[in-house]
Amino acid sequence: MERTDKNTVKRAVPLRPDDANKGTMGSLLSVCGCYGMAGAAILSGRAALRSGLGLLKSALPESIYPIVASAVPESVFYPLSQSGRALSADNLPALLEYAAGSRAVMIGCGLSVCADTRAIVRGMLASCRVPILLDADALNCIAGEPELLRGAAAPAVVTPHPAEMGRMIGKTAAEVNSARIQTAARFAEEYGAVTLLKGAGTVIASPDGRLVLNTTGNSGMATGGSGDVLSGIIGALLAQGAEPFDAAAAGAYLHGLAGDLAAERLGRTSMLPGDIIDELPGAFMRCGIK
Repeated sequence: MERTDKNTVKRAVPLRPDDANKGTMGSLLSVCGCYGMAGAAILSGRAALRSGLGLLKSALPESIYPIVASAVPESVFYPLSQSGRALSADNLPALLEYAAGSRAVMIGCGLSVCADTRAIVRGMLASCRVPILLDADALNCIAGEPELLRGAAAPAVVTPHPAEMGRMIGKTAAEVNSARIQTAARFAEEYGAVTLLKGAGTVIASPDGRLVLNTTGNSGMATGGSGDVLSGIIGALLAQGAEPFDAAAAGAYLHGLAGDLAAERLGRTSMLPGDIIDELPGAFMRCGIK
């Protein structure tokens, strides 16, 4: 099975021309966060911006707009109405309009799971015409119904940890971990989505049978929020035009490499997901990308 390396990143990251502008470097619509989970929108958004993205568009519940805007001032924001603590399903037409004006969509980090968010995730899958990355609560919103991915209107990337994968396919996290490679490969083939199964030895599988094992990362990354950082990196690469499988594989390598650099500097015990973001510039440069 193939393993990630610096060339994995070089295949996914576009050359940055001297006359580049925010329009040429891709735009990403982020549909993340809910009341109580503003941090997920912040971490994924900051990671995307540190990964070469031209423009971040953050669609989020109006209650967390002040928090996220103060932490990610580079983003454009769409503060939207909410139902309880989460985005209201009434926002789906607007979200599809924002997606149509973007190169890719990232949905799910801190989104919460309720009737409204389930309707949003289903509607985005069915009608969004640009590549879409689903993580965290977007995956929980289709738990038990992964066949919804087959009806996706555009290429999809899913990034579950073992428990999220287990909820989608009706298995325990232990059962998923006992057959990580086979589970990721089978899921990608059956449901037609590039599948990144997180964990020690992250596996990336393509619907066409390609498999790659990530070689970077360490136990210091086992902290809530690390997955949000990974989503931001992959989302940014998708928005810059990388093929979904290449974006997922390169994102895993960069995420792990930045985590390794953070561990070298701070130690595994004390590093945080935000430290991974801070090390992304060094990770890109280690891959020969400036």
